[in-house]
Amino acid sequence: MKRRSYLWLAAISAVLLGAGRGESSRRPGFGGTLRVEIGAVIHSLDPAGAADAEEAAAKDEIGALLYEQRNADGSFAGVAGSGAFHIAQWESGKRLTLAANENYRGGRPFVDAIEIEMGRAAKDRLQDLELGAADFAEIPAEEARRARERGVRVSESRPEELVALVFAAGHGAGENAQARGALARSIDRAAIVNFILQKEGEPAGGLLPQWANGTAFLFPTASDAAGAKESWAQIPGSPRMALGYDANDSLEQAVAERIAVNARDAGIALSAEAIAAGGSPASFDARLARLGMRSASPREALDGFVAALAPATGLDAALLPAAASAEQIYGREREIVGSYRVIPLVWLPRVYGLGPRLRDWKAPAPGEGWPLADVWLEQELP
Repeated sequence: MKRRSYLWLAAISAVLLGAGRGESSRRPGFGGTLRVEIGAVIHSLDPAGAADAEEAAAKDEIGALLYEQRNADGSFAGVAGSGAFHIAQWESGKRLTLAANENYRGGRPFVDAIEIEMGRAAKDRLQDLELGAADFAEIPAEEARRARERGVRVSESRPEELVALVFAAGHGAGENAQARGALARSIDRAAIVNFILQKEGEPAGGLLPQWANGTAFLFPTASDAAGAKESWAQIPGSPRMALGYDANDSLEQAVAERIAVNARDAGIALSAEAIAAGGSPASFDARLARLGMRSASPREALDGFVAALAPATGLDAALLPAAASAEQIYGREREIVGSYRVIPLVWLPRVYGLGPRLRDWKAPAPGEGWPLADVWLEQELP
């Protein structure tokens, strides 16, 4: 009911405002098919099925449209189709069509259906948004500036995805705390943000962004090549380190190669190497990881990062108490960052491209899915 009440108010406002501008030929309304393009290729809609990081993230977004509730651990509860949409057509690895759930307790979605086309490269998504052939698509943060220059409507969240360098427990030079610290000091985060990300994002020194708990400024982000070089020179044996990155992620590759340049300038022997699809990061001393906040709550977000990182890094997997104070949260964050098992690099926003007819889009907060049940498509009056 809340969507229907809103729609009547929106329609009346559109008519009154449009009449004064000579634009009454357009109005909001139910109906239409929302055209969505994603880069991921989804092979199974089973939420528990195996998937790489990109596919898992896409499955989670779709699951949020299909299921009404989540369990405490973030998994979906109930049956597919209990949410705002149900599956109408499914072609594994190619496309998915969702139809509006007329009986959804949150109110029927505005659009009749969502067509999701998979495996679309970023440049193709941008082109289709520019031409009006797509209504909605996620855009890599580093492409946001180019999208705006091409006239695409762009929406951004607050910085909520952390790119970090993660050391594997019990592996080579990564077991040397001084070596980890020297590498951390050598990295020029500002250059990563300014040149690779085209100023979309911000340097990260801690595991929580400034907007979340207000303490990020206490974690330094400036590089110290001279200090890194001096520290590395004190390590006997001149150890070598191998840094792995996802072979299918161009951003990870660019960041890894930049880190290798910074390391070389500090006298650190580090090579950046691709981790092939299906390959194991276990053969690398460290790898790049992209970690999304699972909640806007500082405690829940930090617990989510610990749960994701502890198995590979050997970090203490203990979670914070539900009533953890700001001091306790900061202390836990300081403990992890101070170990140099995890080296925060940059924070990224989630960036969305919006087609010309999409209306009432609002960027989701951390832990929320695409709010596609609340958008509507502008349509011409007959």
